[in-house]
Amino acid sequence: MRVDVDDLEGYVDRWSRAHGGYDARSSPSTMLWLRIAHRLGAPLARRGVPPTRVTLLGGVVAVAVGAVAALGGRWPVLAAALVVVLALLDGVDGAVAELTDSATGWGRVVDQLVDRVGDLSMVAGLWALGAPGPLCAVAAVLTVLDEAIRGGAAAEGVGGVGLVSFPERPARLVIGGVALLGAGVVPSVAGTTVTVAAGLWTLLAVVATVQLVVNVRRQLLGRPRNVAEREDS
Repeated sequence: MRVDVDDLEGYVDRWSRAHGGYDARSSPSTMLWLRIAHRLGAPLARRGVPPTRVTLLGGVVAVAVGAVAALGGRWPVLAAALVVVLALLDGVDGAVAELTDSATGWGRVVDQLVDRVGDLSMVAGLWALGAPGPLCAVAAVLTVLDEAIRGGAAAEGVGGVGLVSFPERPARLVIGGVALLGAGVVPSVAGTTVTVAAGLWTLLAVVATVQLVVNVRRQLLGRPRNVAEREDS
């Protein structure tokens, strides 16, 4: 069935189904984000651009964030701009996949991998600009751990709000982007700026970890493994 790439409402419906039935229309911020992703993704979908090409471009940008930030001086301003580009590409590749009806499990895996590269690249940038190494290490480990919990829980059938935590990737993008911008605009206080950002990132990661463990435990405790597979068999 051919998908109308200009149909925003249809795109929102498909996005909601792909995200465990989450009602995107109940959140103005989510709807704003989906409108932006649709506006940018529709022209690419019409031209037949594969979503994986957009995802891989995001991977290049993700690596560039940390590399550019590490140059110091005013360069973190460019790194902050790259964070914005990274965030947009993260939404556009999914929009192209939905609009061209070409979403695959492998594409989702690659998308998640690029997301983690972006997270770790931002943390590396904060460290390079003066944030304490141990603090950045904790932030990085907890971020990867959170996503590992989500992935494992999703494999066991947990979905929807069970995998949602208060601080998620948008919060990390905001923290990383604002910190890099501040460090580049006022290089003399870059160390303090990125240290505060790394501390906030770590705090939110702790909150996310606790919230995810509690939610996932509540849903999976006592449930047999791979319920969906058992039912199919």
